[in-house]
Amino acid sequence: MPISLDKHLRDSAVDHDLRHLIVKIAVTAKYVHHAMQTGDLGLAGTSNMYGEAQLALDVLANQLFVKELEDSHYATCLASEEMEEEHTIPHEKRGKYAVVFDPLDGSSLVDANLAIGSIFGIYESDDIIGLKGDQQVASLIVVYGPRLTLIYTTKNGVHECILNAVGEFIVSRENISLDKKAKNFAPGNLRAVSSEKKYAALVNYWMNNHYTLRYSGGMVPDINHILLKEQGVFTYPGYEKLPEGKLRLLYECAPMALLVEQAGGRATDGKKRILDIAVERLDQRTPIFIGSEDDVILAEKMMHDEAY
Repeated sequence: MPISLDKHLRDSAVDHDLRHLIVKIAVTAKYVHHAMQTGDLGLAGTSNMYGEAQLALDVLANQLFVKELEDSHYATCLASEEMEEEHTIPHEKRGKYAVVFDPLDGSSLVDANLAIGSIFGIYESDDIIGLKGDQQVASLIVVYGPRLTLIYTTKNGVHECILNAVGEFIVSRENISLDKKAKNFAPGNLRAVSSEKKYAALVNYWMNNHYTLRYSGGMVPDINHILLKEQGVFTYPGYEKLPEGKLRLLYECAPMALLVEQAGGRATDGKKRILDIAVERLDQRTPIFIGSEDDVILAEKMMHDEAY
């Protein structure tokens, strides 16, 4: 008999408030998915804190998650890629978990009808600055594709859920485990090969050794692919114009790193474990090399070893 997300969390003895918080995120994702299918996909006429033009859907998704998480009574504060400042929950609604999220990762792919997603990291804290990714008590991604799916960890394995015909998330796969060796590669920031010769050598290594290219232009579908195929490597290095890379530590890299490490993989900035990096500011960026352990180690060596 299918097991619901809620029951799976209960059976895993997940804290009551954390369980309800994760279920609230899952329910809100259904609202976002509906808006994606029926709503305005055009520009909102505004920019986020990074100066990036926002889609109407970006703004709506952020508003939905903020409202539902605030009303849940399980959160202390929220931080979103679409907001300039940390959002403190009013005292009368305050819980005990800080929630950080990218409400729509890859939203520029919506009009091309490609899969996109949402990313969440959860900490038992009333503040965010100074935290390390290793302090997350849970992280999860939602994938808005041909099916609506959710992959989560509460540091007790990595599990996939799928939305069924009656609108309930049910567990479709438990204890996802990555092979140490990858067959697929997802090379983000390929523009860097023109200035970063070691990255060019790494990409050539993958091609010359018959790896299969699996890159969508969205971090959520690419990491989702790695988890479900149980192998693969995703990279997004810095380069001369953006030494820290493009991806945000808090909203993207740390939650993804927790998922991948819990599945037996590896996630670093090329030198340091992503989950050991402290959050110094909300907009902090980091390079990332993530996925099957052996291939992440190889990427680290090829990017930083003088022998290459």
